[in-house]
Amino acid sequence: MLANIPRTMPTATASLPAPDTIFIRELRHQTLVGVYPWEREATQAVEIDIDFDLPGRHAADSHELADTIDYSKVVARVRAILDDHDAQLLEALAELIATTLLREFGMPRLRLSLAKLNLMPGVKKLGITIERRPA
Repeated sequence: MLANIPRTMPTATASLPAPDTIFIRELRHQTLVGVYPWEREATQAVEIDIDFDLPGRHAADSHELADTIDYSKVVARVRAILDDHDAQLLEALAELIATTLLREFGMPRLRLSLAKLNLMPGVKKLGITIERRPA
């Protein structure tokens, strides 16, 4: 009786291949962020990790930069945001960075971690991780 039960369930549709993902690790920059007055007086170091999916696999075939998302432009855009924003909460700053990158670079998915460094005794990093897709 059990011999007639299939070991795997048939699927109605073929699964899509996993997307290619570019990652940027430990991007560090000085910025003003925080709600406490002492955090608004001087810049502090933040660290960002970003993973973003590519809209296709064209660059792997073409070997052309135009067929991918240029990570140097992504880094430059993140730094520009960190130099000129009015967010006080890390949550708001992470959201600003994510929505800007999704919109300007056409990323289908982005995962971003934003951390303050050495903010409190005994705490190396504290921060937030968000994952977003275009609206």
